[in-house]
Order: sequence, then structure tokens, then C-alpha cells
Amino acid sequence: MGNRALLNLILNDDALTRGLGDEEARLLVEWLADAAEAIARRAVSEAAAIAAIEKLRRRGRAIRQFVDLWCHQYAHGAALQLAATERFRWPLPDFYADPWELMHQILDFETSRLQVA
Repeated sequence: MGNRALLNLILNDDALTRGLGDEEARLLVEWLADAAEAIARRAVSEAAAIAAIEKLRRRGRAIRQFVDLWCHQYAHGAALQLAATERFRWPLPDFYADPWELMHQILDFETSRLQVA
């Protein structure tokens, strides 16, 4: 499986952007694509790359769900439950956070988390 096929695991997943505006969806997909490319370069095997990208994709779906719940549906209680279940460690946003800014802050936090791991 080549790099393009690994990227297609992300690019063909409509659940990653459902409920998001174009700007925050683009941020998330670009971040996931960059992370997937880094995973593909570092992976010791194709199976390891696929497993790591699937884990990253699940994380991306959870991030998308949090931003959708918090910013678009204003379901803060559900978003907090999701954050606890997924063990999100980023600071909670303001009550009326801008979706693009929130996605940007979350992805910056996640990038630093991935670099430490």
C-alpha cells in the first residue's frame, strides 16, 4: 500500500468532516494528512502504518464531534462527556468559541502531544 492509498484512508472518510464548516474541515483534513504522511515515513511496516493511521482517524473523528457539539449544536454537556470519554487534555473553550479558532487550538495541542509521544 503506497502513501496515496494510506492518505485515501483519511480523504475518503466523510465522517471526518460531517457537521463542520469548510474552514475547520479543511484544517482537520490537512492536519490528518500531514500526520498520516509522517506516520507512513516512520512506520516499520505497512500494517503498523495502517494501524497508526486508523488510530489517528478515530482521534480526528472525535475532535470533529467535539467541535460540532460545542460550536454548532451548542451541546456543551455532550461535548464535555465526549471530552471525558476520549480523555482530551486540551483546555476547554469559551462558551461561544469560534469553530475555526477552536479547531486550530485543538490541533496545535494535538500536534504537541504527538511530538512528545
